[in-house]
Amino acid sequence: MLGAIAGDVIGSVFERYPTKSTEFPLFSRVSTFTDDTVLTVAIAFSILKKTDYTQSLKMFGQKYPHAGYGGFFYRWMFSPDSSPYNSWGNGSAMRVSPVGFAFSSFEEVLDEAGKSAEVTHNHPEGIKGAQATALAIYLARKGEGREGIRKEISSRFGYDLNRSVDEIRKTYRFDVSCQGSVPEAIISFLESENFEDAIRKAISLGGDSDTLACMAGGIAQAYYKKMPQEIVSDVRGRLPDEFLPIIDEFNETYGL
Repeated sequence: MLGAIAGDVIGSVFERYPTKSTEFPLFSRVSTFTDDTVLTVAIAFSILKKTDYTQSLKMFGQKYPHAGYGGFFYRWMFSPDSSPYNSWGNGSAMRVSPVGFAFSSFEEVLDEAGKSAEVTHNHPEGIKGAQATALAIYLARKGEGREGIRKEISSRFGYDLNRSVDEIRKTYRFDVSCQGSVPEAIISFLESENFEDAIRKAISLGGDSDTLACMAGGIAQAYYKKMPQEIVSDVRGRLPDEFLPIIDEFNETYGL
């Protein structure tokens, strides 16, 4: 899941100042983790400790209340009412990468991705976005090729994955919906040459950069297996100390 976190940290600079280029510094003094990372760690913690997703998301969210959450989630994480709010936003997909790495069958991945989404994002598109992202990670982890991933995700979820990054980039704008960002993140991975290239392509679309790169980064880590050590070191150095043991335990438990 560190690939997803790296995408979030690298993309954080471009969320408010989007770029349409792949040529940019990977890190700056203001590169930081956002809600994408906090909630990804929360899902990983929940899987490791076998705790309820709602409990974990609220606990981590409340510890880091200024990480950039959407308004609905922010209210939910502080509310005594834990009912889902029918969101179709990409928050369900940005946090789901641990599911794709931790579970060992199609059925388990789809079921757990749905469970991790529906505690907040119980709209069909919110659930679908999480399932598609997790399944792409699972398939990549299991050695499926790009075309196999493209075919499975497009046929199962109805996403148009036959567009190119160049085509999308021309008209793409900030879009926080699952249906308007998950396919684009997957395409960024499908066209990539390596882990870093997947991150750069996702950010270059000029949209919800940290979340696009988070989703693409999770898939790219699963596919390419290893991340550049300089990216790993820089990202780890920007995370809260309490996140690192969770990430390390997750990696050790699931062989990453």
